[in-house]
Order: sequence, then C-alpha cells, then structure tokens
Amino acid sequence: MFENKKIFILGMARSGYSAAKLLKKHNNEILITDAKDQNAEQVEELKELGVNFIKTENQAELLDETFDYVIKNPGVKIDHPVCKKAKELGIPVTNEVEVAYSFLPKNVKIIGISGSNGKTTTTTLIYEILKNAKKSVVLGGNIGYPVCSLVDVVKEGDILVLEISSHQLHDIINFKTDISVLTNLSEVHIDHFGTYDYYKQQKIKIFNRHTEKDIGIMNKSNPDSMAYFNQIGSKKVLFSSTEEADACIKNDAIYYNNEEILKLKDVILKGNHNYENIMCAIIAVKEFGVGNDVILDTLKNFKGVEHRLEYVSTVNGRKFYNDSKATNVKSTQIALSAFNEPTILILGGLDRGHSFEGLRPFLKNTKKMIAFGETKNRIKEFAESAGVECDTVEKLDEAVNKAYSDSNSGDIILLSPACASWDQYKCFEDRGTEFKACVNKLV
Repeated sequence: MFENKKIFILGMARSGYSAAKLLKKHNNEILITDAKDQNAEQVEELKELGVNFIKTENQAELLDETFDYVIKNPGVKIDHPVCKKAKELGIPVTNEVEVAYSFLPKNVKIIGISGSNGKTTTTTLIYEILKNAKKSVVLGGNIGYPVCSLVDVVKEGDILVLEISSHQLHDIINFKTDISVLTNLSEVHIDHFGTYDYYKQQKIKIFNRHTEKDIGIMNKSNPDSMAYFNQIGSKKVLFSSTEEADACIKNDAIYYNNEEILKLKDVILKGNHNYENIMCAIIAVKEFGVGNDVILDTLKNFKGVEHRLEYVSTVNGRKFYNDSKATNVKSTQIALSAFNEPTILILGGLDRGHSFEGLRPFLKNTKKMIAFGETKNRIKEFAESAGVECDTVEKLDEAVNKAYSDSNSGDIILLSPACASWDQYKCFEDRGTEFKACVNKLV
C-alpha cells in the first residue's frame, strides 16, 4: 500500500517525522511540509535520507495530481486547504497510524483505547498489567509514541497497546484492533469536528472493521456510547461503576463475570472514573489470561498518569494536584468530583469559545478560582455568575503563588485548566511541568 509511491506529508512534529522515516525505507518519494519551524536536527536527518522538507504557509500549492497519498498530522484541521484539494484530486488522506498498521506483523494483537476521558490512564494500566504479567507488550499511539516509530520494535506475537485519539481515528482506512475500548463519550473537540454528532462518528471508528471475533469494551452507563451498541460488530463486554454489568462494583469491590477481582480499598486510584478505567483494563487483560494476583499487585502500586490528577506535593498543609491534561470541561468536572476538601481551582488557557457552564454543578467545594491565559476574563464572568470568587492573572506562576497565599492548611490547590494549552505552551505536558516546578519552589 505504501511502497514505491509519491507521498505528501502534511505537518511534521513527531508523527510526520516518524512516518517519513518509515516510508523512506520502502522506496517512497516523500515531500513533508509544515507552516512552522521544526527541530533542525530532525529536518537535516530527513534531508539526508532523501526526504524533501518545505516550510510554507501555502502548502496546498505543493499538492498536485502526481501524489498517491496525503499523510495528515492528527493536529491539522480536517478542513485544511490541502485536505480539500486532495479530495478534489481524488487523493486519499490518511495518517501515520494507518501507515504503521500496513507494516506490522500480521499476528500482532492490537488493543486500541479511545474515549473522551480516561483513555490515557486506561491505556497505561493495560500496558502496566500486561508488562507485570511478563507478556511481550509494546505501548504507543497518542500517549506519546507514534506507531510508525514502533514498527521496527514490534515482533511477531507481541501485544500492541495503543491510545487512539478522535483526530487519528478520523483518517484511518484499514486499521483495526483485536480489542477496542471506548471509555465514554462527551461533548469535546467541537472546534475541530464542527458538531458533536460528527465527533462521535469518529470515535466509534475505534471498532473499525470489527466482527464477533473481536472484543468491544463499552460503558453501559454512558448513553452516548450505548447509542452505537447495535452498530458495532464486536462481541460487546460492558462495564459500569453505577449499575450491574459484566464488570461492575459490588460489596466495595470490582467484579468481572461475577468474580471478585479486587477490593476498592486495595488500590491507590480513587473515584468512580478511575474504577471504570480499572474495569476496562481488567476486561482487556483477562483476554490474555492474566491472573487476579498480577492485576492487584499492579494496582496497589499504580499512582496514576503524569499530568492527570497527579499529586505533586503538600506545602504547609496545602495539597497540590497537577491535572494539566484536563483540556476540556468534562475532565475538570471529573477532577473536582475527586475532592471533598475546600479547593482552589486554577484554570484557563486557549480560548476555543467553549462554555464553562458545565462546571457549575461541580463547584460545591470550590472556595476560589484563579484564571490565567486567553480565557481568564470569560472564566471570571462565569465564576462570578456562579457565586465563586475569581482572580485573574496572566501567567501560571502568578496563579500558583496567588493560590498559595490565599489558601489555608487543609485546602486542595488544583490545576485543572478546562482549556487547551496552546495559547502559552507547546503542549499540556509543558504546562504541567511548569506547574510542578512552581509548586516545588514553594517547598
């Protein structure tokens, strides 16, 4: 599929760079283009391999009918001029996940995880349990390792655990998993997809080409997910933290197929959202014969994912939590639900025009908000309408210092921005790293 072809790569970053390197090994002629400066060493490496890199804002001018494929970076808008022109020319648009899939050994077992929230924690849990069970397992995808970069690592018989975003699912063609997890669906990324319905249609592609030989893991208590139940060809396995399901909570324990797997008191992760992530992981790893002792051993020591409700430090009785990965309102709802203590909420970032009204029912323990970034003034307006005091600052370090000075011993200071980071940071990881550095300066 991707051999001896002429290929246009739209957007470099990690995925474009990895795709170009893999495709070049298979005698493809490659043009990679980006509107922004890229890592100079990586650009030079690609040029030495024979890849043509062009930085330009007029990328559509470079595309003509001689190209066989457009490989789009997942972060590029779906209505980009190159995508529109490719459609006019009849050129398929896909992404690096599809490229990598075409080169994987055929007997690799793939577990794919998607969902509006919880996918990173679930992906990491599945990987850690399988690794602890001494399985030959490889981790990748949207979690930070482009699948193209793993092709030379994955061996026959391996288990490949992939976090797959809606942006990646949008452009897949033949890619399929053996086990797919859909953690939940909620209204996010509308700025990218235009409507919630169209976003949901992309998400259920995690079950692409599934038959009854494949496993589909779904959230029984999430109506938006269950609306697609009959459209999915998988053997469905259901989980729920609030009602009876294949995996559920009974007697303060998680059960699967009416068997007690572990006591809730024995795991570090707390909250129904985390219990649901754990259920997804249990269902997935049980398909590989993993024992309860291995599952429990892993979860006794698993503290969570960096930048996802990550405990940072306690400073003079104030507990700081880094939830920089909360780039939408739903994620911040989940974070606020995790605490009963008085909370100072730090939030803000890129202004996508989205509403913060969804936070209103979750503010009962929020004593104050501190807003920063592009959205700070809209957040202040919302906070005042909700009866919560709110200060605005420009930068995150100011927000941390203000939160600390205005807090008391026993308070929670929570960074859960409810916004993307791109107004001031390259990625949410950089935002979370700076938050932790600011907290550590208080110690």
